Amino acid sequence: MRVSDILKVKGNTLYTVTPDTSLHEAVNTMAEHDIGSLVVMEYGDLVGMLTFREIIMTVSANGGGVGTTTIRKVMDDHPITCTPETDVDEVRRMMLEHHVRYLPVMDSRSLMGVISFYDVAKAVVEAQGFENKLLKAYIRDWPEEEQHSGR
Repeated sequence: MRVSDILKVKGNTLYTVTPDTSLHEAVNTMAEHDIGSLVVMEYGDLVGMLTFREIIMTVSANGGGVGTTTIRKVMDDHPITCTPETDVDEVRRMMLEHHVRYLPVMDSRSLMGVISFYDVAKAVVEAQGFENKLLKAYIRDWPEEEQHSGR
């Protein structure tokens, strides 16, 4: 299974912001759309990711508030990415190795989407369920062995 398979099921709704967007506005956008990340774009290029991790670190450092800072000051400005052709097993390895929950999907310089740890887990569970169903059907339809005569 490839990332493109997950994106087909997930759909192509993307939420992006610029680095100069206020962190307060970004938090409101994330809450309104029930999302855990925003892709930071500038002049058509991916320049960062903002996730709840960066927000929590900022809130902690500011004594409970986001203050008046912009996304540029708190975003991950070197996010790891994948392509639509990346295998899901490789994505799982990347997410675990780099301790990230969201990966922008890039096709050359074009943003194709974002996949989350949840999206990957859901796809894997569904694929395993389908495999299970096929195996059970195969076992249920197992041909009976011919009876051998002892002659």
